[in-house]
Amino acid sequence: MKRIARTVSDEELLTAYCQKKDKEYWRVLYERYMPLVYGVTLKYLKRPEDARQAVVCIFDDLMTKASVESVPIFKSWLYDYVRDYCWKELRERFADLSVTLDENLAEFCDGFNIDFIRGDAANERVLQKCMESLPEKQRISIRRFFMEDRSYKEIEDSTGFPLKLIKSLVQNGKRNLKLCFEKKEIV
Repeated sequence: MKRIARTVSDEELLTAYCQKKDKEYWRVLYERYMPLVYGVTLKYLKRPEDARQAVVCIFDDLMTKASVESVPIFKSWLYDYVRDYCWKELRERFADLSVTLDENLAEFCDGFNIDFIRGDAANERVLQKCMESLPEKQRISIRRFFMEDRSYKEIEDSTGFPLKLIKSLVQNGKRNLKLCFEKKEIV
């Protein structure tokens, strides 16, 4: 095993590795930067086992890339690659993560309950007047969601409105109904 002087620059080590294909030069770079790479990956990925795995993958990937890419400053190139690798891992980790909330959770949380209002004849009349004051798309979405007990997907299928728009229409429509009721001092 040959000794490589610690004073050799990163760029000289990389050039020697690329020219001679001697992994001993790469090992010196690995030993020099492994703690830094581990710290950065741990910062992004949070779990030590994921960070350790990332370090191995990153140095394996870079060993191949070093031969084909021009690397003016090794440390900057390494840091950029580590950061991009971590972002890619996080995107993949959370790509299939979806949060499913009960569609009635928003109604429960804000203290305004349309079903409670619908139980009283006087309130029902006020509700109808307030519904008439809503913009058409809000009125349609509110009616189908609360009064016809349809899901967002069912509303999307029947109206052609995009799902995100429907959620916004329901939320804003409900807020507008609540404001209308507060003006009439019913709620």
